[in-house]
Parts: sequence; C-alpha cells; structure tokens
Amino acid sequence: MEKIIEVKNLTKVYGKRSAAFTALKNINLSIEKGESVAIVGKSGSGKSTLMHLLALLDKPTKGQVEINGINSTKLRGKSLNKLRNQEFGFVFQQFFMNSNDSVLENVLLPLKIAKISRFKRKKMAMEALKTVDLEDKARNKASDLSGGQKQRVCIARAIVNNPDIIFADEPTGNLDSATGDKITDLLFKLNKEKGVTLIIVTHDEDLAKLCSRIVRISDGNIISDQTVRKDLQKKSSDRREKEAARVKKANERKGN
Repeated sequence: MEKIIEVKNLTKVYGKRSAAFTALKNINLSIEKGESVAIVGKSGSGKSTLMHLLALLDKPTKGQVEINGINSTKLRGKSLNKLRNQEFGFVFQQFFMNSNDSVLENVLLPLKIAKISRFKRKKMAMEALKTVDLEDKARNKASDLSGGQKQRVCIARAIVNNPDIIFADEPTGNLDSATGDKITDLLFKLNKEKGVTLIIVTHDEDLAKLCSRIVRISDGNIISDQTVRKDLQKKSSDRREKEAARVKKANERKGN
C-alpha cells in the first residue's frame, strides 16, 4: 500500500537547558493511505504532541515528517499552510467554532483560506453539511446547536476540502455516549467509504479497537504498534451498538 505519512527520528523538546523536557524521543512511524490509526496513551505520554507534529501544527526539534513523499520540515510560510489546508481536516474535542457565525460560515472557513470562489465554496460547504445531515441548519447560528450538532459541523468543516487525512483529537470526549457513537460512526464511514485516512488520539479503548491499528505511547516512546484483529473490531462495534440500544430504550421509557 501507499505510504501517506512517514516519520523519521522525530524528537520534540520543550524548554532549554535544565528546564528542557523531551516529549517525544526518536519516533519512527509509517501510516498507509486509507488506514484508521488510534494513538493511545496516558496524559503526558506524548500522544497529543505526536498528533500535532503529524498534522504540521508544530515543528519537531529533530527528525522529519513526510506527507505523500514531501518532507514538510523543509516547508515554510505559504507552502506549509497550503499543504496543511489541502491535505488535512481537523476534528477536536473543543469545537473551535465562531459561535456568532452561521453554520455555513463556519464550514466555509477552510475554503476561504484556500481562496476558492464564493459560488464554488458555498456549493462545497452545502455538500459537506449534507454528508453530516445538517444542511437544514446551514443558516442557524453555531451557538444554537447541541454538542453533537456542533461536532458534526466540525466534521463537515474537516471534510469540505476533500482532505486525504482527518486528525481527530478525543472527538467524542465532550459528548454523551449515544451522541458520541453517532460521531464515531460518521468518522469511520468517511474512512471506509471515501478512503480518508483517519488518525484518532483517544483514551477510549473501545474507540481505539474500531481502528485498523493501535499505536501506544508512553513517556515519549512508541511501546507497541499493533494491527487490530477483525474479531476485536467487531466485538467493540457490537458492544457499542448494544449500549446505544440500551440508552435508546431507557430514553423511550422516560418518555412514556
């Protein structure tokens, strides 16, 4: 398969001299196009630092990150921003939306940055909202949405540029279990049906087991990199479906 990300001797140090802290230590990692990869570790393990470096949101102290064969560490300014804007979509635990703008305006943002024409970007944004079943909310203010709806808007914003890679940092962390399951289903649908490479940072073991691969990090080192067996993926999926059905039943009883 084709490598979409390749990391070589990646090191990240914060601070200087006696205050220096090494968050990542000579990490080597390859991710293939169309994979779903969970990055798992305790708080302070280095997993979020790794994701930020993979997503070109931060620069390594040493080593390099290749995106589709391009050494991103040699890029600067507009070239770096262009690569990030064209290749990546981002879904974070915090929604990072302008609450006073409409849903449509929030989704349009990456297209404005890419200088897509007004007519084309509106069409693309509406198509992205349709994918997440929120086209009827296009003119609503972002502040009027529920948590689950806001996260779906974030997914629409993440896919509006048709990215090759979606980075999701604890995408269900602020959501109840039933809403979180809907967001999870949507992300994996994009992975399986559209071939989007999905990279998820999570504490949730059940969510991690839905991925095709789990990379575990501790103290700035990769301690394991395992392919998830299909039977474990199915078991995790079945458990989520049963929990969703239980929650639905409980809610129906409350309504009676």
